[in-house]
Amino acid sequence: MDKDCQPRQESSVPTASIGWFEAARFGLFVHFGLYSLAARHEWVRSREAMSQEDYDRYLERFDPDLFDARKLARAAREAGMRYAVLTAKHHDGFCLFDSSLTDYTSMRATGRDLVAEFAEAMRAEGLHVGLYYSLLDWHHPDFTVDRYHPLRGTQAEQEPRDMERYRAYLRGQVRELLTGYGPIDLLFFDFTYPDKGPAEWGAQELMATVRELQPDILVNDRLGIPGDYVTPEQYQPDRPLERDGAPVMWEACHTLNGSWGYDRDNHEYKDPAMLVRMLVQSVACGGNMLLNVGPTGRGALDPRARDTLAAIADWTALHERAVRDAGPSTFEAPANALYTQAGRRLYLHLLAWPLKQIHLPGLAGRVRYAQLLHDGSEIRFQQLDGTQHEHNNLAPPSQAAGTLTLTLPIARPDVLLPVVELELLGDE
Repeated sequence: MDKDCQPRQESSVPTASIGWFEAARFGLFVHFGLYSLAARHEWVRSREAMSQEDYDRYLERFDPDLFDARKLARAAREAGMRYAVLTAKHHDGFCLFDSSLTDYTSMRATGRDLVAEFAEAMRAEGLHVGLYYSLLDWHHPDFTVDRYHPLRGTQAEQEPRDMERYRAYLRGQVRELLTGYGPIDLLFFDFTYPDKGPAEWGAQELMATVRELQPDILVNDRLGIPGDYVTPEQYQPDRPLERDGAPVMWEACHTLNGSWGYDRDNHEYKDPAMLVRMLVQSVACGGNMLLNVGPTGRGALDPRARDTLAAIADWTALHERAVRDAGPSTFEAPANALYTQAGRRLYLHLLAWPLKQIHLPGLAGRVRYAQLLHDGSEIRFQQLDGTQHEHNNLAPPSQAAGTLTLTLPIARPDVLLPVVELELLGDE
């Protein structure tokens, strides 16, 4: 993964293909490959400037005996995710699919086509299938040595290499992925940077090939030319994204602990409650969240990742309708809260639990019913004009006329993020 992203511009993708993506709101990212055996970040070969010979010690020992795509798919669905993206090929060039263009594949190493297993398992759980494909390839002999290449600063920089041959390889592999695994809903390219841009990838021709092979597919923004959605990485937008005044479809991609691939000694995990808040903030700002897991060298999720997904699943089981098929609201949320909305259902996500009452400006006379979403218990409310209260001669703006006041229990509900569901009157 890289840290750069380009704003989305208009593309030729049919509008109908966008609907599932914006409705899903939550997806699973899976980074798995030879680097998982090193267990110290997916960029380990570049960071440690390994030769191909040194890196091949992982190829010789690659045995994903615990990689179970069905378990992954089930965990994703239970967590409320409705699509998943697998690293078909990362920057090291190792492919998790059967390719006729290289022997550097999981099929040749183990007899297993992990992309095929992944696609079948995700579809069986009703999830949309996405594939990640790196534009970089440190294994290919024609990929020129640049600032990120493990062989930078070595004699390899002087070797003759032909990016035209590499572009043909790249197009050929993308064609294999889009013709050999059924309908692919999303293609996540990674990534364009100053040393290599659209010309090096043959981006226009590559995009045309993608559209021809799978007309309904969504393509991200990292080819260096317009894509269908923006991909802020390890960054959480706090407002809807726009370009030239028009809304931009986006997806924030995040790790559990700062590493995409399995990183055994990295224990800086985000708390499940934080991840739920990040998901809700994405939805409240009109975006999606793609949450990454990095299976171990044997292909299993480590206990912390399993527990995190399970904790999110517990919250989602009770609150899914506040994020799935939901989006931003035109109402302004009070302090320490976020709104998401689905039709006449307005969802108040309480980032901090207030003392007994919370005041909702602009909602007086607009709410039919209110309840805590996790247990369906009624929340009573009233229109409050604070200026009329005998002890409030100087009422704060939050208690002005037109404000709806909810009366909440003193004890905070024991959920990662409490949500109040407000049923609106009329056509809001």
